[in-house]
Amino acid sequence: MSYREGRFWQPDVTVATVVVRDGRLLCVEERVGGELVLNQPAGHLEPDESLADAALRETREETGWEVRLTCFVGAYQWRAPAAADGSGGRHFLRFAFAAEPVSHDPGRELDAGIVRTLWMSPDELQRAQPRHRSPLVWRAVADFLAGHRHPLALLQQLT
Repeated sequence: MSYREGRFWQPDVTVATVVVRDGRLLCVEERVGGELVLNQPAGHLEPDESLADAALRETREETGWEVRLTCFVGAYQWRAPAAADGSGGRHFLRFAFAAEPVSHDPGRELDAGIVRTLWMSPDELQRAQPRHRSPLVWRAVADFLAGHRHPLALLQQLT
């Protein structure tokens, strides 16, 4: 059944930020479902928020870093696998940005679930793929490293 037949479907809209400093990537280690996983600063778009503002907010909340967005890396659609009990299987639409660090507030309390922030080389992050929160983590980094950089003006919020 499709939405035209009365079924409503809506993916989770998320943002992620690939922050690079001295060739290293800003990552978060977070507890999800009892496991420690790695991710970029990332999270959900909030009502009335632009995608760029969401990326800045999530980076600040999860890492204590203020950043300057430099470009749009890409948009990614992914469906999480369903668990044995049938739960899960959520659909995600992620918008990934690249950014430069501006300033850091080491005293800032980080979002719930964030254990720590760390700077990883691309090789370190790639080798840690079994610990990535999702395949979206490495895909955005790989695209950034491959030169995928689009103008921020590509994304528009209409009011």
